[in-house]
Amino acid sequence: LLLGAVFFAFQIYGDFSGYSDIAIGTARLFGFNLRRNFAFPYFSRDIAEFWRRWHISLSSWFRDYLYIPLGGSRVKKWLRIRNIWIVFLVSGFWHGANWTFIVWGGLHALYYLPLMLGKRNRHYLDTVAQDRQLPTVRELSQMLITFLLVTLAWVFFRAENIHHAFAYLGEIFSPSFMNVPDFPEGRLALVTVGLLVFFLIVEWIGRTQEYAIAAIGNQWPKWLRWSWYYLLIFIIGMFMQTEETPFIYFQF
Repeated sequence: LLLGAVFFAFQIYGDFSGYSDIAIGTARLFGFNLRRNFAFPYFSRDIAEFWRRWHISLSSWFRDYLYIPLGGSRVKKWLRIRNIWIVFLVSGFWHGANWTFIVWGGLHALYYLPLMLGKRNRHYLDTVAQDRQLPTVRELSQMLITFLLVTLAWVFFRAENIHHAFAYLGEIFSPSFMNVPDFPEGRLALVTVGLLVFFLIVEWIGRTQEYAIAAIGNQWPKWLRWSWYYLLIFIIGMFMQTEETPFIYFQF
């Protein structure tokens, strides 16, 4: 169940950022330059940074047309708290009239408020491990904690109803959590984990670029560069869905 929650976190990221990139690339063919919609959100060190990197078009819209007109952060403390709650709850309601989305938005408001009240919501404006190949232990732990908090909220986002979400979480944190799980599809799970590790390495290497593979291989010999491109195409061909699979975010 825990692995399933982690897999969904990457599924929704791949789904949404993927079709955003398709839209951006298609628009560029016609001469339109659209802003990117994701900036490596799972490398965020806190929730405030996550929301600067996740679904940038929507979060920017809420900031400009809801948060700032409500007074933004230039009002009294209790009004700032109110504004944060309104923005995140409306963000949840935007996804659908279901309590699961409201709880999802409320959780992110709870995550965000301590940062805002401590004036640490704009602490991380740079790229993690800037000018370094590897993160520090602190940065790694910050990214992991942020990812786990986001994944916890995704359980409510994905659940059919509130009871389903709490039942799912209850099973994860039951005493059986300490047992070695039995994977009927263990080989498939292992392959998926391997693909995610490959995906994360590529994103980490290209995290300072607008898009992960924008600069990877530019300085390589031509034969190596084109081998890299064909490897990516091969991986897509090997693991792509053979039947029509609608984008998750099309329902929104």
